[in-house]
Amino acid sequence: MDQRLATGPKAASEIPEFIVRHTTMRQLQIFEAIVRNGSFTRAAEELFLTQPTVSMQTKKLTDAFGLPLLNQIGRQVRPTEAGEIVYSTIREMFSSLNNLDAALSEIQGLKRGRLRLAVVSTAKYLAPELLGKFNELYPNIELSLKVSNRDRVLERMSSHEDDLYIMGQVAHEFEDVEVYPFAPNPLVVVAPKGHALTQRSQISLKELAETPFILREAGSGIRDATLKMFEKANIRPRIKMELGSNEAIKHAVLAGLGLSVLSLHSMTLEGPQGPLALLDVSGFPIMRQWFIVHPKGRSLSLVAQSFLEFAISEEQAMREAMAKQWPLVFQNAD
Repeated sequence: MDQRLATGPKAASEIPEFIVRHTTMRQLQIFEAIVRNGSFTRAAEELFLTQPTVSMQTKKLTDAFGLPLLNQIGRQVRPTEAGEIVYSTIREMFSSLNNLDAALSEIQGLKRGRLRLAVVSTAKYLAPELLGKFNELYPNIELSLKVSNRDRVLERMSSHEDDLYIMGQVAHEFEDVEVYPFAPNPLVVVAPKGHALTQRSQISLKELAETPFILREAGSGIRDATLKMFEKANIRPRIKMELGSNEAIKHAVLAGLGLSVLSLHSMTLEGPQGPLALLDVSGFPIMRQWFIVHPKGRSLSLVAQSFLEFAISEEQAMREAMAKQWPLVFQNAD
């Protein structure tokens, strides 16, 4: 027998029959999402499926393998020993399929392909605009945008779930990352229009600290930058409440519950004519940057590389648009 034939790649017919006949790509996708999210509910939300559908397809996959694949521990779902092996194999298979898609995209240029982008919650005001402009240039590219809190975005990056990531603060614990600053991200102090401090200029941090303050939740980059500003001046703000989203903070400020610090991007839809006013506070705006990040050593697809270059090229246009809408912010920054 020809030794080359004996050691060559397996024919498709040699793939275990139960996998070919009794499993589907959708079942594998569902199982991967359950293990990665640790939850049937979150997997269903991510894949836009009902929870009964997720449960039914997972049962079919379990029956096909003939071994328990998942354990329910309280609200957490964890893989069994067999489930860990299946999950690891699925991840390898999906990675190979992504590489195949990237390779085909390279051949076809930017006529096809997919961009997977994950961003921190505040960047949801910025990312869609960028994606919209990119889509105008390359309408056949499939776009995926995941908006999560900073900790979840870092988790996604550590497990290589997306092509690129946008955040306003690069984590110190992730040293092996490539970082590209690409857009201004001014942090400003906001109050409801009509608040007494809106008539003042050069408000001191000490006076600001005497007013009830609303902060983002722990782990937020905006929260960290705000507290560092106060700590640097040896001042402790009167924190009245903590909230988990910019929209919730805007409503709380409008309700008179306190002042807050927000990214200027979170106010661009309402604009200067909106119900919130910017306060002239010493030390503000805090001029930060948005960053596009990806793990070092990772080879970017043609689509991801093209989006990265496009986003960086848009920096001046974004800066000018914001300066036109909020001229005093950029004057104070100078």
